[in-house]
Amino acid sequence: MCRNGRYTERGIKQADGFGAERWRADPGFLVKIDPRLGHAGVLLESASVLAKAWEHVERIGLRSRWAPRTALVTGAGPVGLMAALMGVQAGLEVHVMDHNEDGPKPGLVRDLGAIYHTRFPSFAPDIVIECTGKPEVIAQAVTGSAPGSIVCLTGLGGAEHAASFDVATLNQAMVLENRVVFGTVNANFRHYHDAARALARADRGWLEQLITRRVPLEDWREAYEKQRGDVKTVLVFED
Repeated sequence: MCRNGRYTERGIKQADGFGAERWRADPGFLVKIDPRLGHAGVLLESASVLAKAWEHVERIGLRSRWAPRTALVTGAGPVGLMAALMGVQAGLEVHVMDHNEDGPKPGLVRDLGAIYHTRFPSFAPDIVIECTGKPEVIAQAVTGSAPGSIVCLTGLGGAEHAASFDVATLNQAMVLENRVVFGTVNANFRHYHDAARALARADRGWLEQLITRRVPLEDWREAYEKQRGDVKTVLVFED
């Protein structure tokens, strides 16, 4: 959220990450989490991005009469599942779309109390949290959402997903039906605290199921090798 670009971020920009046995951080930038979360505490960063997204959705919604009922999350990775968790906690009817027909993701969505789809649903959702970064899914999210809806983009597609939009159709969908589309990445300090509270409210057993692989630090390269059924892979630091 720094407009001049002169910022540092661990593991992202001009600052080392946390892949070391020891490191030191300014206590003013640390967020305490519920110790009962255990390893599920690593979900905090993903959750913070969605805490910010939901905050902005709510603030934008208040521009008009706002009574959302349904939310669609596209993508069932860690970010998508955190989006679904917070939507359920907000009392919405949550739907999740992902291409996986088997593996852990459909079950994780259903255990959360949400509805799983392998294609874009036939109804028009009031809110869409887009977590795939795929242009074709983004186009569906914008044009297939309800009039007056809000679409939040959180995903980044790679070069293999390069595509162009039909700008005229996109413009018509947004202008004539009063839709809002915005993008978000990272989070502010308060969003980390919001995320910590959301995780503390969640079922720990469900959160633990999101961590599908635990890899020792000495085998860290394996953590970056995508495997079938992966949701969240974490590095384990043993003393």
